[in-house]
Amino acid sequence: MTHDVIGLKRVATLCILKNKDKFLLLKRLKEPNKDMFVPVGGKIDPFENPDDAVVREVMEETGIHITSKKFCGILTETSPVKYNWISYVYISDIEFVEPPYCNEGELQWIDAKDLATIPTPLTDLYIYDYVSKGDIFAFNAVYDAELNLISLQEQYSNTVIR
Repeated sequence: MTHDVIGLKRVATLCILKNKDKFLLLKRLKEPNKDMFVPVGGKIDPFENPDDAVVREVMEETGIHITSKKFCGILTETSPVKYNWISYVYISDIEFVEPPYCNEGELQWIDAKDLATIPTPLTDLYIYDYVSKGDIFAFNAVYDAELNLISLQEQYSNTVIR
């Protein structure tokens, strides 16, 4: 029997899959972030660490076994409703493959220059910016009850972004 406590943080991993100037992103079928393009990832299982979880999640969602990955930062998301996450964010350079089937949505290669023109969570654009510069980050995102982003702060540099 599981009891979801509203407001309790869920812990997850996200992996930005990259080949040269393209990203393999998932257009999600369901909430959260339905119809938006996001990195692949998911919840960390009990007794699992983030490094193992990101490899497992990439394999489950894409069939791709990543052999190298780099930790990029942490995204903490807080809202007064059920959407509350701590996500460990990684990047992995992979070989180009035709986008495989994924039961979570449709995988597509997106050019880096097009990231700002596709539907994606606002926080992800800041993540891509920091990752492209090689900067580690600890983002703290706060949402209202309708899940509109009301503030975003980068904790290492104590920079208010939004």
